[in-house]
Amino acid sequence: MWNLAKILGLVLLCAAALPAHAQDYPAKPIRLVVPFPPGGPTDIIGRVVGQKMQELLGQLIIIDNRPGAGGALGTDNVAKSEPDGYAIAIASAGALAISTALQEKILYDPLKDLAAITLVARVPEVLVASTTVPVANVGELVALAKAKPGTINYGSTGPGSMPHLAGELFRSSAQIDIVHVPYRGAAPAVNDLVGHQVHVMFLDLPALLPHIQAGAIKPLAVGSRQRVTSLPDVPTMTENGYPQIEADNWYGIVAPARTPNAIVTKLNAAAIAAMKAPEVQEKLASQGAILIGNTPEEFASYIRSEIQKWARVVQAAGIKVN
Repeated sequence: MWNLAKILGLVLLCAAALPAHAQDYPAKPIRLVVPFPPGGPTDIIGRVVGQKMQELLGQLIIIDNRPGAGGALGTDNVAKSEPDGYAIAIASAGALAISTALQEKILYDPLKDLAAITLVARVPEVLVASTTVPVANVGELVALAKAKPGTINYGSTGPGSMPHLAGELFRSSAQIDIVHVPYRGAAPAVNDLVGHQVHVMFLDLPALLPHIQAGAIKPLAVGSRQRVTSLPDVPTMTENGYPQIEADNWYGIVAPARTPNAIVTKLNAAAIAAMKAPEVQEKLASQGAILIGNTPEEFASYIRSEIQKWARVVQAAGIKVN
C-alpha cells in the first residue's frame, strides 16, 4: 500500500538525480490548463490529480479552464507557451489524436509541438438519453430515429471530440439521420440533456454518473468493450449489435515542446506518484476512470498510435468537421 511518505520519497529520489536547474523547479506556481469548462470529466480528473501533484511538488498548481474547439484551444495555448514547465495541460483524445484527422488546418501538431508527460486515465463513453425521449434501449432509439429522421439531436463536447466521433459512428453505423449539437465542454452539454434541450449523447462516464444515479438521464449503452462496474446492468454497444462503436476516452498531461527533459521527468514522477495515492485512486475509481500512468516515451508512442487509429476510423466513416 502506498502512503504519503513513500510517494514523497519517490518524488525526492527523482529530484536528486536531476540537473541543478531542474532541482530548483518548480520555483513558482504551475498553470494546469483544462481545455474544457469546469465540471466535466477533464476538469474532474485534472483537479484531483493536480491537487495531489501540488502537495508533492510543494508549489501551487492553478487550474486554468480554457474551453473551445473540442479541447484544441486550451491545448494550443500550452503548445505556444514558454517551455519552462510552468504551463502544462491535461488534454483528451480529441485534442491529442482525433482532431488531426478531422481538421484541414490544425492549430498545433501533437507530436511536434507538445511534450508528452504521462497518460493519466481512460474512461468509457456512455450513450445516454433525456428522460423525455420515449426509448429504453438502443434498438428503440434507432427505430425512433428512422421513424422521425432529422428530428433527434445528439450533443457532444465539441467538434472533433470523442463524444462527437462516437455519435457520428453511431449515426453512420445505424444508418440514421440525427443532428449534431456541439457544446464547449461536458458540463453545458449535460445541463441541456438534463434540461431536455438535447435528446441523446455519448459522453464520458464521470460527467454522467451522478445524473444517471439521480434518475435525471437514461443510460442506454456503454461504448467500451466490457460493461462497467458502476453500471452493471447497462449493455455495451457490441451487445446491441454495434461492435464497431468502441469509444473509450483518455486523458494525458502534456507540456510545450522543448521543455527540458529534466523537468519532464520531474513532472512525470509527480503525476505518477499522485495517481498512486489511495485518495486519488478512490475518487477517480468512483467516477469510472481507469488510472494508467506511464513514461513520457510510452505516452508519446500511444498518442502516435491513436492518431493513426482514429484517422482510419474518420476516413472510413466519412466524418468531417467544418
